[in-house]
Parts: sequence; C-alpha cells; structure tokens
Amino acid sequence: MAATIIDGKKVSADIKAELKMEVAQLKSRGIEPCLAVALVGDDPGSHIYVRNKEEACALIGIRSIKEQLPASTSQEDVLALVESWNQDKAIDGILVQSPLPKQIDEHRVLLAIDSAKDVDGWHPFNVGQLMIGESIFESCTPSGIIELLKRYDIEIAGSQAVVVGRSNIVGKPVAMLLLHNNATVEICHSKTRDLAAETRRADILIAAVGKPKFITADMIKPGAAVIDVGMNRTEAGLCGDVDFAGAKEVAGAITPVPGGVGPMTIAMLMRNTVQAAKAAAGI
Repeated sequence: MAATIIDGKKVSADIKAELKMEVAQLKSRGIEPCLAVALVGDDPGSHIYVRNKEEACALIGIRSIKEQLPASTSQEDVLALVESWNQDKAIDGILVQSPLPKQIDEHRVLLAIDSAKDVDGWHPFNVGQLMIGESIFESCTPSGIIELLKRYDIEIAGSQAVVVGRSNIVGKPVAMLLLHNNATVEICHSKTRDLAAETRRADILIAAVGKPKFITADMIKPGAAVIDVGMNRTEAGLCGDVDFAGAKEVAGAITPVPGGVGPMTIAMLMRNTVQAAKAAAGI
C-alpha cells in the first residue's frame, strides 16, 4: 500500500488559521504581535523567503517591519539596527535573514539579538533552553517536523528515530525535540559506518543532509515515517534528500518536496512571534 503523503501546506494553513484567531484575541486586549526582519544584500532566495514571511504576517494579523539594506552594509550598521529593535518594546520578534554578505559575521549578529526576541530559536540561550526542555522558542524547521508527526498521529513516544544530518539548524535540535517526545534517537552523519543499516532501523527517519535523493528505498524500514528536510535544486527541478518515487512505495508516511516540511518553517516562525508577544505581555 502506498504511503500516506504528509501535506505540509495543509497543516501550515491550519496553524496560520489558528494563529489568526489567537492574534485577533490578543489585539482585542491591546496586544499587537510584531516581527522585524532585516534583509541585507540581493540574494534571490532571501527575497522570496522574506516576501513569504510578510505574506504570512499579513494573513495572520501580525505587524511586520522590513529593513532592506545594501550588500555593502557594514557589520556595525547591522548590529546598530538589531540593537535599536532590541530596545523597541513594540517589536516582539527579530530576524536577520541569512545568508549575510561576507563582511558580516553571522554569529556576532545572532548573539546581538535579544534572546527574548529570537523567534528563529537560534540564539545560544534558546538552544540551551531547548536542551533542558524549557524553551520558549523552538527552532522553526525542527518544531515544524514534530508538528507534522503529531498532526498525522504518528507515534513518537517509544519509536526508534534516526536523524541523518547533524546541523545546528535542523539535525541537532530535531533530535532533541524527538527525545523530549520520548523517542529513542540516533543521529547519523558522514562518518557513520553502514548508514543504510542504521536508517533501516528507524520508525521515524529524518533526512537533512542536503544531498539530492540521498536516501533510497532500500534504506527505509517498511512502514516508517519519512520526513524529508532537503531542498535541492537540480537540472531536473527541485527535489529532496529522499528518492521520493521509490521511498513512497516502502514508507508508511512521507513528506513531499516541495510541500512537506518547507511550509511549516514559516508557520512555526509565526507561532514563535505570537509566543514572544504573549511573553512580553506577561501572558
């Protein structure tokens, strides 16, 4: 039997609808969530991502601020902008879109963001909070993955979860979130011996390696839930880290690319922004 296709577009739309209702209630109490985004340079992908974030804010009712800076902008100017937003009580969430031009140290910029406004969930304080299970802001893509599993009634507790990839943005935090949800978690990477033997043990398999169609059908346990985080542009078009055509014949549930994990990232960013506004208001 073919796999259930996990529809990230639908789940994302559901979350945005829920947030729209919550924001309307907050506004009735005089609380208006606000997200400020800095876009430095002319990276085409970044412009698309920021536009999508603006559209999501407009749909939900979150006030959005965008500061577009030239590629020649100095690090000092970016840090000054971030600090001005840190001090602005009307701004709840701050996001500096990456990648940044080479003259700007992304890590320094990240550290400059007030952790209470770090709606990406990447500040070391928030990463530490995630580690001990007390995070206000969970990294957006990893939390979106957990949300997909839960909304499709895929049992996490007691499951064997294998994460392929150990990035700070996806691999490590999603492993921690799976652990907090009582999965038994293994992280695999480029130095893992006999990767296929490890992935075939997974009830939940997360692919986040950035290599087109890297996970093939023979690497998947029959009936497993397969979450494909990859977004690879090839001559044949966009594809994930999983060979979808073969994998869907083996897996019990699987995310497509596009339309799977991708839409969830912005939905969870919106959720974090609303959470930041509530925290600032003492709710």
